[in-house]
Amino acid sequence: MKNMLQLNDVSKIYRTKAGNVHALDHVSFHVREGEFVSVIGQSGSGKSTLMNILGCLDQPSEGEYLLDDIPVSAMKERRLSLIRNTMIGFIFQSFHLIPSLSALENVELPLIYRGLRRRERFFLANSALERVGLANRLTHKPSELSGGQQQRVAIARAIALRPKLILADEPTGNLDSRSGEGIMDILKGLHREGSAMVIITHDPKIAVMAERCIKISDGRILN
Repeated sequence: MKNMLQLNDVSKIYRTKAGNVHALDHVSFHVREGEFVSVIGQSGSGKSTLMNILGCLDQPSEGEYLLDDIPVSAMKERRLSLIRNTMIGFIFQSFHLIPSLSALENVELPLIYRGLRRRERFFLANSALERVGLANRLTHKPSELSGGQQQRVAIARAIALRPKLILADEPTGNLDSRSGEGIMDILKGLHREGSAMVIITHDPKIAVMAERCIKISDGRILN
């Protein structure tokens, strides 16, 4: 099975008046197609910087990043935007839903940016909401949904185009334990359907649900 993503000796350096800060320090690891991997680390460990690079939201200062065998490390923003929109589904701790839009409209929004026609957008968004158990909440706005339901809408938005890679940044961080368990059940189900998945977390109970756990501290991989 080939690698979905591979980091080769990647560093991220922020230059400040006080000197250089190595947010990532020569990081190398891979995630195979369909693999479920967690990255665990405390605040300031470098895991958020790592997530930004994996999601093509930022670029490394040094090293190489291959996404589905595509070298994305030095790509221009226009091509990176296309990669993000076609290959990656993002799930964040803060749901990033638009309050004035319904669940269906929130899921449809990135599909509008992709230029899909109304009928196709509706089909994809409706199907994604059905997959996360919200077929009866299509017209509800975020204020009418629980935290767990809002995160399900965010997951539906991430998976509507069935991306090859799902990146989840503390996906249960704003939820109670019961809602968090429900979200993890959904994510594990998506993995079983074939999506490669990387979860960033500080919670050991979440990290051990993955097939493989990578520990990060001070910008370095520990295992």
